[in-house]
Amino acid sequence: MNKLEDKEIQKNYETMNKNDNEKIHKRKIIIAIVAIIFICVLGLFSTIFAIINIGNEKIINGVYVGEINLSNLTKEEATEQIQNKINEKISQDLKLKYGEYETSINPSLIETTYDVETIVNEALKVGKNGNIIQNNYSILSTIIKKNKLNINVVINEESITKLLEDIEGNLPGVAKKSDYYIDENQLVITKGVEGILIDKNIVISKIYDNLKDISTNNNYIEIAVYTQKPETIDIEKIHTEICKEPQNAYYTKEPFTLYPEVDGIDFDIEKAKELLNEEKDEYVIELNIKKADITTNDLGEEIFPDILGTFTTKYDVSNKNRTTNLRLATSKINGVVLLPGEEFSYNKVVGERTIAAGYKEAKIYSNGQVIDGLGGGICQISSTLYNAVVFANLDVTVRRNHQFVTSYVREGRDATVVYGSQDFQFKNTRKYPIKIEANVNNGIVRISIRGIKEETEYDISFETKTISTIPYNTTYKDNPSLDEGTEQVIQKGTNGIVTETYKITKLNGAVVSRTFLSKDTYRAMERIVEKGTKKSTDNSQQTSSSEDDIVITTQDIVAPLEPSNEVTEETPLPNSQDIPTDEINNNVVEEGNSNTTVNNNITM
Repeated sequence: MNKLEDKEIQKNYETMNKNDNEKIHKRKIIIAIVAIIFICVLGLFSTIFAIINIGNEKIINGVYVGEINLSNLTKEEATEQIQNKINEKISQDLKLKYGEYETSINPSLIETTYDVETIVNEALKVGKNGNIIQNNYSILSTIIKKNKLNINVVINEESITKLLEDIEGNLPGVAKKSDYYIDENQLVITKGVEGILIDKNIVISKIYDNLKDISTNNNYIEIAVYTQKPETIDIEKIHTEICKEPQNAYYTKEPFTLYPEVDGIDFDIEKAKELLNEEKDEYVIELNIKKADITTNDLGEEIFPDILGTFTTKYDVSNKNRTTNLRLATSKINGVVLLPGEEFSYNKVVGERTIAAGYKEAKIYSNGQVIDGLGGGICQISSTLYNAVVFANLDVTVRRNHQFVTSYVREGRDATVVYGSQDFQFKNTRKYPIKIEANVNNGIVRISIRGIKEETEYDISFETKTISTIPYNTTYKDNPSLDEGTEQVIQKGTNGIVTETYKITKLNGAVVSRTFLSKDTYRAMERIVEKGTKKSTDNSQQTSSSEDDIVITTQDIVAPLEPSNEVTEETPLPNSQDIPTDEINNNVVEEGNSNTTVNNNITM
């Protein structure tokens, strides 16, 4: 009885399990069928969606360039929208700040360009350049998360580096290098100053990041700096460099070789070491000078019979301080002789521009404005010398243009100098020695390079090409002493310009070579206008001033030149003492080398 019951129970249990298994199996089949149907439907819709999207000529939803939404835009619409943002971006100056110091750089100064075509094509390809699964995933991901693309921007790093070097010189607390020069019977050593220098790599990286974000109006960039300690003054090295025995000048004819005089120089090195232990900004060490008995001037004019290159500029004789500076600098370089292979350093020869050396306050550039500064005007001497050097077919090794266009030479033809940071240097690459002749007289600065002509001499001229112009901005400042509604122009604005300058070498009228000299960027000088804020009871007296109401004049510094997009070849004038005096605003008189036969007056 019990066994029969157990068998019945077992049978019923097996039957129930069988039924349950059949139900589970049927359920799985149903789920599988539903899943297959769902996948097929999804695949069908995905395929249709992908096919439709591939044929879509618009950018899909969720695609951005920075913060610029390009969703559902055509290629032309996206290009226009991005270009409009770029135009707005590059029209605004980048503001560089360090503490209380602030300056600006226009993006056009550093040749900022954007690759609009590539970024638009990249935006159009989102969700369209993979297989069906990849495209659909990309589309859904873009819609949900947004796809932000970065536009590629290119700047001229050489130009921005030069601009940062200019800015660096104006920073408060900037580091200065130790240096020395000889002033008559004294060795003057200027002690370097610990200070800051711009971390150019970091600042350039910040500029890139700011320019890439074309949707932001925040153009302020903090100037990154680092601390630089000056090198210890090495008096032993200085002693080796300057001390020598006296030597009379002489020359040989076959072959012609000049040996200029060498003045004997020596100083007490032990006393100098004791002096350097004192805390001073400047150390003056007396030199023991023993003059040579015979100088190059005693050898006669046959040593430097020919004028190899000459250049002349004008200056305002009524500006007494500036004239004094011109005469001091000219007296230092006049008579300097360079043997073949020797290099000339303007800062070494002229020395530091100090009150003790006799230099006066005159107009200089500083942070985008014209102000009074010690030694103003000496760059006219270095610029005049630069042109004479090029006309003499010598190699320039160190030279940089000013921040702004000058009035005494054309753009691309100037050479700025700053003692301790920016020098002008050239090398005597000719076969024979050369001599610098320089004088300042009656409103004329004349510098010539004399020597002996070689077997083949070339005609040298300049060619300057304008690459672009940079419009100036206008800055308004409140003046509580002026009546409300009244304006006064403090500084006229001047457009900036980017140029390329070439040296044209000709023989018998035919061009032999066209040598690239420099690519120069001149900043736009802002126009500064003061606006009156003083309340006035008589409204009839409130009138705006004209451009002639200038408080600061810049006739010796700021060029009234409006650059044009053309190439100009400037042929030097023949050597002549006849300097045009009827051109009141013409501060440039070119002469060149003695082979030139074309007379072409240059007016500014």
